[in-house]
Amino acid sequence: MKIYTKAGDQGKTSLIGGTRVYKSHHRIDTYGTVDELNAHVGLLRDQPVNSGRLDLLKEIQDCLFVIGASLATDPDKANRILPDLRESDIQLLESEMDRMDAELPELRHFVLPGGHASVSVAHVARTVCRRAERLAVALAQEEPVAALVIKYLNRLSDYLFVLSRKMALELGVEEVKWYPRT
Repeated sequence: MKIYTKAGDQGKTSLIGGTRVYKSHHRIDTYGTVDELNAHVGLLRDQPVNSGRLDLLKEIQDCLFVIGASLATDPDKANRILPDLRESDIQLLESEMDRMDAELPELRHFVLPGGHASVSVAHVARTVCRRAERLAVALAQEEPVAALVIKYLNRLSDYLFVLSRKMALELGVEEVKWYPRT
């Protein structure tokens, strides 16, 4: 099977359902950003400090793939059977955050990204997740977007923040605290 089809050479692509849209369409930008986030989560998963979280991070990648499929589907032709996102996927993120948070020092300052390359990878994933969420919210103002998609992206960005803190603790590096100028 060839990877290239030349069908997009004129700047259009097909949604699931066959509708052709410009590659600059908000729906394409949104699921493209979710794809970018998935790549960042893959890089995060590859960090040695996350060796005990491989299955969970893979589960997150699976959910992001499901979200991408949902966003790539023409809402007028959404009668196709696609994998679904579940409330239990969000509950998993919440329980993992609660578990990690119980082991972290109380947050008393804003935290700047950095302190260790692996921690920075988590922060990059978090910021891309926030962008994906903003794009999904904007798209939802124009076209149907499953409510669980926005909820999952919101919770995932929180999870990635808590994970960055947990990684810093496990790596023995101090969080970079932000202090306002006086």
